[in-house]
Amino acid sequence: MTNNDIFKKLRVALSFRDTDIIECLKLVDYEISKSELSAIFRSEDHPNYQECGDQLLRNFLNGLIIKNRGHMEKKPKDTKDF
Repeated sequence: MTNNDIFKKLRVALSFRDTDIIECLKLVDYEISKSELSAIFRSEDHPNYQECGDQLLRNFLNGLIIKNRGHMEKKPKDTKDF
């Protein structure tokens, strides 16, 4: 199973549109245009097909986490006096 297949299945399972995916990617400072995104969702035999790289899928998943859980809070350092 390719990254494109995983990305397509996540898109359908989450009922995401292109704008939803772009918003998730913006949460992790990853910019992508609608045309680049549509090239990823095309069939492999289409001339404008583009492979989904590991970095894109990883950033989408990280953006999805931030969208659903919010940004991770930093833990305060333990400040014990010795």
